[in-house]
Amino acid sequence: MRAALVEDLPTVMSNRDLRLLHAVADGRVECTGSVEPDFFIDGFACCDHMAARALVRGGMIRPAGGGGRGPVQLTAAGRDALAAAG
Repeated sequence: MRAALVEDLPTVMSNRDLRLLHAVADGRVECTGSVEPDFFIDGFACCDHMAARALVRGGMIRPAGGGGRGPVQLTAAGRDALAAAG
């Protein structure tokens, strides 16, 4: 299981990944509670499902709620990635 998480992490964070992490840190992101969640930024559907889901699988972000559509929060790994990016 751990190997799968590591494989999902990008070796270099793209600008899109970092912008998504910043949006999560600012409290602007929500997601659905499904197995393959859909993400919404400022109420609009996120067009890069692959990046958002990879950040979840990589342990950078996680849904804050228990089901339905709800907020997303940074994990310690997500905060570390933002700090490393400057």
